[in-house]
Amino acid sequence: MRLGLILSEVGQGFRRNLSMVVSVVLVTFISLTFFGAAILLQLQIGEMKGYWYDRAEVTVYMCIEVAPGCEGAAATQEQIDAVDAQLSGPTLGEFVDKVTFETPDDAYARFQQEFAGSSIVDIATIDSFAADFQIKLVDPNDSDVIIDSISGMPGVDEVSDQRALLQPIFDIMNAASYTAVGIAALMLVAAVLLISTTIRLSAFSRRRELAIMRLVGASNRFIETPFILEGVLASLIGSVLASAAVVAIVQFFVHGYLAERITDYTFIGLDQALLVVPILIGVGALLAALSASVAIRRYLKA
Repeated sequence: MRLGLILSEVGQGFRRNLSMVVSVVLVTFISLTFFGAAILLQLQIGEMKGYWYDRAEVTVYMCIEVAPGCEGAAATQEQIDAVDAQLSGPTLGEFVDKVTFETPDDAYARFQQEFAGSSIVDIATIDSFAADFQIKLVDPNDSDVIIDSISGMPGVDEVSDQRALLQPIFDIMNAASYTAVGIAALMLVAAVLLISTTIRLSAFSRRRELAIMRLVGASNRFIETPFILEGVLASLIGSVLASAAVVAIVQFFVHGYLAERITDYTFIGLDQALLVVPILIGVGALLAALSASVAIRRYLKA
């Protein structure tokens, strides 16, 4: 009987403040969708880092005559052999998984193949290409060891870590993720304020019933429960809609669009999107319960 009375009170609150309830649902939906998208973006960044960092190589470019830091002298065969011996020696050998040596002829041929049809191929000459060592590491995080050991050797023009080229891309994606989190936080604050306002208006519209309930000895918990449930249910509706939106983004946009057009990347899956769902529902319900509880307690004390 008590449960039926509480649920009837919740239904009355929904009917009397329908527009405010709809506002709570929409704001919760938008804010949690941003929040879920930010989580998914962080998961995607992690996937991409794992994919590309495992494939990232350190490249040692040997000197050529036109290189600014080589003083017009190309690397000799002895200098090339010395770098090769250093990479395969006991000091660096444990960090190196595989070394591929590329001659200037090989580099020029690869360049022509990769940029076939471009006008830049007609401008480039073989003299612009240096011999290089392409080094795949056992652990890509050890790239600094290779760079520090090889950079100062005679005949070496430059040691390049591919991870340094990828980092700006990940920085941009992280900035986008943090921006989404910031927007979500602002929207969640708006949702909390809306829930509080809705609960106070609902309590005000039923002030006569509340006075009667107090007179007959109803406890504060019994009086507060319908109002808290109102906020939680409204927020849960928005949370479920946000969860559905997050799953739809992964299913139809990430896998239905991006994955079919960009085949060189790994993308997050539906299982990861489903892991975000309980987080969104939990955050929505918790914020609603806290804000509704604080609002109704302050009203009853007023």
